[in-house]
Amino acid sequence: MAFRSGSTLFCSLLLLSIPHIPAQGAPKSSTSIFGFRDAAAETATEDRFLTVPDAKLAEQHLHTLTIAPHVAGSPEDKATADYMAQKFREAGLDTEIVEYRVWMNYPQEISVDVTAPAGVHMHAPNREHVEGDPLPDDARVITPFNGMSPSGDAEADVVYANYGSPEDFKKLEQLKVDVRGKIILVRYGQNFRGVKTFVAQEHGAAGVLIYSDPSDDGWKKGDKYPLGPWRPDTGVQRGSVGYMFEFPGDPTTPGIASIPSLPDSKRIPPEQSAQLPKIPTTPISYADAWPILEHLAGQETPREWQGALPFTYHTGPGPVKVKLHLKQDYQFRTIWDVIGRIPGNQFPDEWVVAGNHRDAWVYGAVDPNSGTAAMLETVHGLGELLKSGWKPKRSIVLGSWDAEEFGLIGSTEWGEQHESELSKAAAYFNMDAAVSGPKFGAAAVPSLKEFVREVTKAVPGAKGENVYQNWQKTSQTTSEPANAQDSTTNPYRPPAAQQKPDVPVTDLGSGSDYTVFLQHLGVPSTDIGTGGSYGVYHSAFDNFNWFKKFADPDFTYEQQMARVLGIEILRMAGADVLPFDYEEYGKEVVAYLDIAKKKSQAEFSGKKDVDFTEAVRAAHRFLQAGAKVLSRQQHFSGDTVALNRALREAERALLIPDGLPHRPWYKHAIYAPGEYTGYAAVVIPGINEAIDKHDSERTRQEITALAAALDRAAKVLEGYR
Repeated sequence: MAFRSGSTLFCSLLLLSIPHIPAQGAPKSSTSIFGFRDAAAETATEDRFLTVPDAKLAEQHLHTLTIAPHVAGSPEDKATADYMAQKFREAGLDTEIVEYRVWMNYPQEISVDVTAPAGVHMHAPNREHVEGDPLPDDARVITPFNGMSPSGDAEADVVYANYGSPEDFKKLEQLKVDVRGKIILVRYGQNFRGVKTFVAQEHGAAGVLIYSDPSDDGWKKGDKYPLGPWRPDTGVQRGSVGYMFEFPGDPTTPGIASIPSLPDSKRIPPEQSAQLPKIPTTPISYADAWPILEHLAGQETPREWQGALPFTYHTGPGPVKVKLHLKQDYQFRTIWDVIGRIPGNQFPDEWVVAGNHRDAWVYGAVDPNSGTAAMLETVHGLGELLKSGWKPKRSIVLGSWDAEEFGLIGSTEWGEQHESELSKAAAYFNMDAAVSGPKFGAAAVPSLKEFVREVTKAVPGAKGENVYQNWQKTSQTTSEPANAQDSTTNPYRPPAAQQKPDVPVTDLGSGSDYTVFLQHLGVPSTDIGTGGSYGVYHSAFDNFNWFKKFADPDFTYEQQMARVLGIEILRMAGADVLPFDYEEYGKEVVAYLDIAKKKSQAEFSGKKDVDFTEAVRAAHRFLQAGAKVLSRQQHFSGDTVALNRALREAERALLIPDGLPHRPWYKHAIYAPGEYTGYAAVVIPGINEAIDKHDSERTRQEITALAAALDRAAKVLEGYR
């Protein structure tokens, strides 16, 4: 605390004495900033901000936040909420801790035992442990389990199903492997873990075991922790298996906020919730999966199913039999969001929201508290600006979300509670696992992709040049994108339809707290982070020791990410004209339709044509309207209120009032998490998922729905005069 006071004093003196000098390594001020009449004034504000985020303070925050395991709803989780609230208040933010009452499980009894053949013994889960790292031995480390799994008992032969995708189960059918009534062993990767349970449930399985294969984040990647950054033998990936592709948030309150006073009569009984799986699922380490896989018989697996354990993998079923016993402690539990506000002095009802979740399965040094520590240094910078007399045009709202790991609960409940106020929000900026290595990445709606690129040009890089220049270098050398749920390298996939020869900004699917803002409420959103060799995702080894050794030893990437988030906030909160690019949005949608049309022609070849004319026409109308508005944004004058209203409302016009088929909580016509991916975005999801279902009539209906959404958005943009 003494260091914090001294650093704050130093920064205050620095701001007073050299208010317009950029941070060391910052690029020279540009002559213009898109959306600003007076770029010099904005640049001066940004330069002052950039001097404040402090690497040493970020290290102090991360150490404090990760000193104890803090699963959502626990006393340790509440302690982190109190810490966040204290730091928000110290910075001068109007701060409150908001409670929600939500349906969640903790593990009460979890056991996995091999019961056949004779002589094969395995009892799991074993405690995560490596010599040289004492932190996982804390008694408060929660038993490895899957959030939102039901209780259940099953004893059956085991079948290995690779990653548990629909294609993997289809391959088992082709191989004449019967999965009904079996316990399915799948490995993490390729899709959201809840999808693995969902597909197994669809195929009549009795239960699911999920393990991390060393080929995906263990020794095949490199040295294991503590020698290297990759998952050790006993490491277990926890995580929710709730069906978030149906809806996120509290499983009993889709679409409404789970406030403490909400009567039970307004809730869905848990047993009727579409979000909750019906078959028991639990995770194990690859050390515990080893004897199961080693003794499976049946056919050799397809070669691409082979992992890195030192024997040939077989499909089963049997002769290995496993007894699965799960007793979950489900209760309505209290969670705590921390909300800090800076009122806008011109447009207080227009919110710029930024957030990061705080809860972790165990210590959560990378996921999520690297983002939490960085956000606190963003808040530190905003606080110093406030002390100098600065005020934003629009209100800034900072959210420290709780229970994200169980299903994006804290952000979803807050978003649902504030749906009316958020109808005027300018944007939502997300950070999650902000730092796990040096490779910067971003995701955004197309209207904000160029905005993110421009922001990174204004921020000094952790190791020299600027963030954008370093991003260019790593995007040119990265040959194989990682899956977000693998979290082994940069988690930002290539976008579905890159329209500019520039650094790739990917599409927003789900898996983090932007979901409610974009896909339910239509608030334009971004997500930023850095990636690297990160093999300890959702395990007890994602702790301060690992982070300090492998992710960011001097915390300069933490400082970098605090600056990027801060510049996003400052530019959106202070812009005279909101910096959206709907021309780029329109070009991407046109490209999505071209790809979908070709996919449809291949799927429905020989049948009555599926006509895309209506949607293509609407997409070009949207593109043309976006181009005209962009021209006005680039040459604006006079009152900008009507222009900004059109720019805000265009994204909301892309919402489908009745939502997507079979999952009405998701309303966005352009982006949704895939039903069978869970994290990765499916673009124009209504159409693409109808094609995947081989349903030509539904495809036609979804073309009409998309055309209507694009026409609404185009009309909003055309309506500006």
